[in-house]
Amino acid sequence: MSSTARAALAGEWDRCRWIWNECCAKSKQTRLWNRDRPEGTDKRTCGPAQLDKMLTEARTGNTWLRDGSSVAQQQVIRDFGKSRAKAQQDIKDRLPVRQRAGMPKWKKKREALPSLNYTQRGFSLKDGRLHLAGGIVLTVVWSRNLPADPSSVRVHQDSLGHWYCSFVVPAEVEPLPETGAVIGVDWGVRETATTTSDDHDLPHAEHGKKAAAGLARYQRMMARRQPAKGKPGSKGYQAARRHVAKLHRKVARQRQDTGRKWAKSVVRDHDALAVEDFRPKFLAKSTMARKAADAAIGAAKTALIEMARKHGRAVHLVHPAHTTMDCAQCGARTKHALPLSERTYACTACGAVSPRDKNSAHVMLARAGLNPAGADRGRPGQAPPGPAA
Repeated sequence: MSSTARAALAGEWDRCRWIWNECCAKSKQTRLWNRDRPEGTDKRTCGPAQLDKMLTEARTGNTWLRDGSSVAQQQVIRDFGKSRAKAQQDIKDRLPVRQRAGMPKWKKKREALPSLNYTQRGFSLKDGRLHLAGGIVLTVVWSRNLPADPSSVRVHQDSLGHWYCSFVVPAEVEPLPETGAVIGVDWGVRETATTTSDDHDLPHAEHGKKAAAGLARYQRMMARRQPAKGKPGSKGYQAARRHVAKLHRKVARQRQDTGRKWAKSVVRDHDALAVEDFRPKFLAKSTMARKAADAAIGAAKTALIEMARKHGRAVHLVHPAHTTMDCAQCGARTKHALPLSERTYACTACGAVSPRDKNSAHVMLARAGLNPAGADRGRPGQAPPGPAA
C-alpha cells in the first residue's frame, strides 16, 4: 500500500472515530437526562434518526468532516446503533452481567484499530483496484477471486499494521458426495473434540503452550520499556509490542488452520453432525482457563459449523445439559454430576462402561435423533423421543 493511501485511510479513520465518540457522548447524555429528568417531561431517544441529524449538523459546520466520505461516516452510526441495541436487549432479557454485550465504549487514538465500512455506493472495483469514496485508491493483493459482485466491503487494520479488505458476497453451497455416516462431537479440554469415530478425534495441539516461552520474553521487554501514562512508547517498546502481536497472530492462525483441516475431514466423511452447543466462555474464570483458551474450542466449533453449511451437511446443535450424566446405551442418568477427575463412565442401570467423553459423543447422536438405538434423557423402560427437527 502506498504512503498516500495509508495516510488517506488514517485520516478517514480519524473522522469516523470522532463520530463514534460523539455518538457515545450523545448516548450517555440521553441516559443521564432520562434518569434525572423533571417530572412531566418526556423521555429523550438516541436512535439512528437523532444520530443522523447530529452527523448532518456536524458536517455542515465542519470542513474537516466534509472532506471525508459520508458513506463511511453513516456506517459508523449504523454500527453504533446495532451495538447499543444489542446491549439494551441484553439488559431487557436480564442476562448476567458477564454475558451482556455492554454499551459501546469510547475509541482511543492509540488503542482502537482502524475499521472502515462501505456499502455498494461507496466503493467500486476497476482493473483489480479498490476505489473508495473520497478518492482513495487501493491496490489489493487478492487471496482468491470473488465468486460474485460484493455488496459491501470492510477495510481494517490488524495489530501488526497490516491492512485487509473483507468483501460480503452471497454464500455458495458446494455439495459433497453422500456417505451415509453420522457423527457426534463432544468438546473438552484434555482433547479439543471427542467424536463417535476414533479416526476423527481432535487432540489438543497446544499451540499456545509451544509459543509461551517466546511470548514471555517479549512481554518482559514490553514491561521494561513501558512508557509513562499518556505518552507514546519508545521505538524499543513498539518493536517489542510488534513481536508480541506477531506471536499472538501466529498462534491464532495455527489454531484456525488446525480447526479448519479437522472440520473438512469430519464434513467430508459424514452426512450429518450432532455437535454439542458448548460455550466455553465460563471456562475463562476457572482453573482450566489457560488450557481451555489454548484448546480454542470456540474456533474449532465455528470452523466445523461453517464448513458443514458450506458443503450442505446437516448440523444439529445439542444442548450440553446432563450430557456427561446420561448413558448412551439405556438413557439412565446418574444421581450426581461426575467430577472432572473421573474419566470413565459406568452406568449403574445397564452396566455399560466407556470413556466419559466417548459416551457424551454418543449421547449427542441420540439427542439429535441420529442414533435410533440410543436414548435421550430417558429412564430404563422409557421410549426415546423422536428425531430432532
